[in-house]
Amino acid sequence: METFSKLTRMLLHALETREPTVDLLDSFVDHWKSITNYYIETTDDSRPVRQTEIPWRLRQMLDILVYEEKQQGVEETGACLEYLLQHKLLETLCTLGKAQYPPGMSQQVLLFFCKFLSQMQRPVLHLVNVYRPVQKLIRLCALPGSQTEKEEAQFLLVICSRIKQDPDTLRHVLEILDQPAARTPASDQSQLSTQASNHRTETPPSSSQSDSCSSSLVQSESSASSPIQSESSLLSALLQLTKSQRGSVSLKAYESLLLVSGLQSGSSGETLTHHTQLGELLAGRLLELYSLLPMESLDPGLVQSWPPTTWSSQFSRRSSDLRSESPASDHVTNFFSWFDFLDHLMREAPQVLSVKLAQCVRQVWLSNVLQPQLLHTCEQMVLVSTSVLCAAVRLVQSLSLLDQLVHFLLRTESLSHLLLQRCDHISDQISMASLSLVEELLQKPHRDILDVLVLGFLQSRSYLSPPAAGVDDRHTEVNETGDDLEEDPFFSDSLFPDTQLLPPPPLSSSAPPPPSGLGSAADVINSFLCLVPVQVRSAQLLQEGGYESYVHDAHTLVTECQSLSLSWDWPISLLPPSSSGEGEEFFEGHLFKVLFDRLGRILEQPYELNLQLTAVLSRLSAFSHPLLHEYLLNPYIHLSRCSRSLFSVLIRVMGELMQRIQQISNLTDRLLNTRRHLLGLNHNTGLEHLTLLRGVIVLEEFCKELAAIAFVKLPLDQN
Repeated sequence: METFSKLTRMLLHALETREPTVDLLDSFVDHWKSITNYYIETTDDSRPVRQTEIPWRLRQMLDILVYEEKQQGVEETGACLEYLLQHKLLETLCTLGKAQYPPGMSQQVLLFFCKFLSQMQRPVLHLVNVYRPVQKLIRLCALPGSQTEKEEAQFLLVICSRIKQDPDTLRHVLEILDQPAARTPASDQSQLSTQASNHRTETPPSSSQSDSCSSSLVQSESSASSPIQSESSLLSALLQLTKSQRGSVSLKAYESLLLVSGLQSGSSGETLTHHTQLGELLAGRLLELYSLLPMESLDPGLVQSWPPTTWSSQFSRRSSDLRSESPASDHVTNFFSWFDFLDHLMREAPQVLSVKLAQCVRQVWLSNVLQPQLLHTCEQMVLVSTSVLCAAVRLVQSLSLLDQLVHFLLRTESLSHLLLQRCDHISDQISMASLSLVEELLQKPHRDILDVLVLGFLQSRSYLSPPAAGVDDRHTEVNETGDDLEEDPFFSDSLFPDTQLLPPPPLSSSAPPPPSGLGSAADVINSFLCLVPVQVRSAQLLQEGGYESYVHDAHTLVTECQSLSLSWDWPISLLPPSSSGEGEEFFEGHLFKVLFDRLGRILEQPYELNLQLTAVLSRLSAFSHPLLHEYLLNPYIHLSRCSRSLFSVLIRVMGELMQRIQQISNLTDRLLNTRRHLLGLNHNTGLEHLTLLRGVIVLEEFCKELAAIAFVKLPLDQN
């Protein structure tokens, strides 16, 4: 009996595995014919599709396809799938969806395609009877007035997910298989350069002209991208859906762009770079958002200090609740969100695509639009554009985009010189914005920044005076510096009754001089600390710390600068001064020129500007390059004629300070009240000599900060 039962179960199992094949196909065909019969028999054109059997029939067909695949296995093509492909059912569905008959049919077609492509395990997107209708359906997405954005976004996300699984299908979806000739990077760059040169030949526009210029550029971008709509409708549709007011739709469009751009396998990067206008489309959207910024009324300080705005944060509930504080704030948020998205996309994309995208951003936005605004004569335009650029440099993380930003700022000769000159602009606001831009650049991991701004000018070491014949170089430097201090009436011993400089170590003919002529660490530290005359020191009056209070911050700053320069192969020690430029007058470079000029006027500048100025100088002093260390932190170097160093500028400032304080009565009390006011402890400080008193306090704190940096960088046992 048991044997008979086993035989019966085996026969039933055999029937179950054979009969459903015929039943599934018949059922599948029956459902399809029921759909086609509806169009033959119905006469009510206005009846919505949801009131018909069509949605149910489509779901049944999909369930049959999925079930059949599970039964047959991924390797074999089932009879139902074969029927769908041979009879071009997807083509027909796409046509019905385009006709929107019955009303709402396009939504049902999109849902069917989504589920079909996502639930089928075997790859099907490479099949001609699949990707052709997919191409047609993509062209129906993101059209003006569409009522199916949700389904369209999901459909495109599924397409991009399938491309991610099988990158070879990218060319099929983008419809670039049969193109007669591929566009090359050289032709793209030539076109962009031509556009940029045409734009640069125009005179800088006025404020109103600038807005119209931005609008025309946006329009030109749109017209330039129109030919690509037919060849890569996927990218155009995704870009359009990112503008959707529905957060879920826009988020899926962002994610789809990241999926497509992040393809690392095969030749996907080259395909997107050479055969599509992805870079121009994305950069054009950045330009479009930038043109919406109200340049005339925007607060430069708000823009410059704009917090990091991740592209995904705009979709969070909290972000949406905090929006609409002001239209201007919303425009700034949208711009920097898209900027962060591009930056994120370039970090994830293949190198060839990342570079192309960054080049497009430089040409379309930086060169074509931002550069004319930076060269503008309107102060508000200059301020806002500089602030935007400052925030962009701070927020950028992609190496490709950073490289293009540095190229734009430092390799565009007229622009580079102008931006540095503006660090010493007649407008304090423009000077502060320009100094902030320099400080942001110094925090970026790009070697060219320091090479172009400072190191290239210091390389020959022609700021040093050649030692006299037969006289030890180190001895000359120390004596010369000591003589200068002793002969200066403002630095006599009577001015420092409680402070002594540690004398330099005795020299012997057999003892080699220390590297680069440095004294001991104590000598260097004391040199900066004793620069400030006792009469104008006020920190100890409030029991504030000495330079030790800056050591922790100095250590953090030095560590940060060292981490940036680890891969730059900087020399450990100094090379001998070059003799090729002997006799030529030393030029410190445009950056050091404006910094030292500004430092020389620290007693008559606004407090905030002085803080920004000293922040830049402190950061430069913290770098570990021996040239920077010698030029900024070595008080013992013997300077050549017409040369100056940080220490020599500070000495001149202290001399001017001693002259100017003679006119101030009750100096100690005034300094104490000013320091309390800066700390928020006293709100009733007088206005007389306020700028000078604040400058004195900044000088005192700056010298302590330089001493702390020297303490961190120099070993204490150096002799």
